[in-house]
Amino acid sequence: MTIRRHIAPLALLAGGISIGSVDAQAAENAAGWYALGTKASMAGFTPPPGTYFVDVNMFYEGSASAASAVGVALQDISPAARELNLKGELLVEAKADVTGRVYYNLPSVLWVAPGKVLGGNVGFGAIVPFGSKDVDFDLDVLATLNLGPPINRTFTRGQTFSESDSSTEFGDPVLNALIGWHEGNWHWNVSALINVPIGPWSNTSSSNLSFNHWGLDTTAAVTWLDPETGLEVSAAPGFTFNWENPDTDYRTGTEFHVEFAALKHFSPKFAVGVAGFHYQQITGDSGAGARLGDFKGRVTSLGPVMTYNFNLGKIPVSTQLMWTHDFDVENRLEGDLGLLTISMPLSGSSPAPPDLQ
Repeated sequence: MTIRRHIAPLALLAGGISIGSVDAQAAENAAGWYALGTKASMAGFTPPPGTYFVDVNMFYEGSASAASAVGVALQDISPAARELNLKGELLVEAKADVTGRVYYNLPSVLWVAPGKVLGGNVGFGAIVPFGSKDVDFDLDVLATLNLGPPINRTFTRGQTFSESDSSTEFGDPVLNALIGWHEGNWHWNVSALINVPIGPWSNTSSSNLSFNHWGLDTTAAVTWLDPETGLEVSAAPGFTFNWENPDTDYRTGTEFHVEFAALKHFSPKFAVGVAGFHYQQITGDSGAGARLGDFKGRVTSLGPVMTYNFNLGKIPVSTQLMWTHDFDVENRLEGDLGLLTISMPLSGSSPAPPDLQ
């Protein structure tokens, strides 16, 4: 029996959008603008010429305590915490807890050009994210602190500070370019993403959805899909490079990420498997605003993934549902990520991989 599965470009366009300031705690504002987890099933597959719409819905909730929460607090959240940090006492004389929640909606459009370049299909896209973010911070002073000039303030044992911040707004737009190839069961592509810092941003907010700095991500993705067994393995390693925020003199270090998925396609409509990612900051933050110095983050996240495909009239619609849980966490929030991705062609032929026999 021939099985034909709709594959819209779920990963090709969505992979470079910020998940918000609860995603990467070792970066400025506890934020990394590359959206981990969006390159899962069929990450290496490039659709045929046409125009495609992709809508990614991202939900994340996580928390941190001790040094990880201190890192968040020192960078962005509490004026009291920033004062404490001027002489370094916060790291040993106070306890901090941070909880973050974020929802992002990431509508995007991808155009794949007719013809080929270097034997591959070339595409261009843009994303304009919007969503909401909430951050709660609690600080408990464990010992009396007498800070001299320029603070001239005493923090007494048992004193507490609490602060909450929330935002609902647009984020920075992201531009995308890619080129992809196919050969037998193999599909692979290379993409570049650019974060354009024109979204609303405030240096007194811990819940910005924008970043106020340029960023570049380069990712190579590959998919192996066996049409006889329905087995799929996908992987997408990449690097994110960040420019300095001119308003804070803070430059986030270079970030490495690798996303992966393994699925079994049971029918033209349904596949199930596991997916996840590993993130590691490979160079430290820098600039006058990086008060913690070489504060690098790391996390691995893993969980189930499912794809379901159907026709809306004559339009093929592809969906992907994924949940992952964080572990092996350092200098980041630890929590759960949920992703719901919906994609469909706006013009051109139905995007589909070779027949699954």
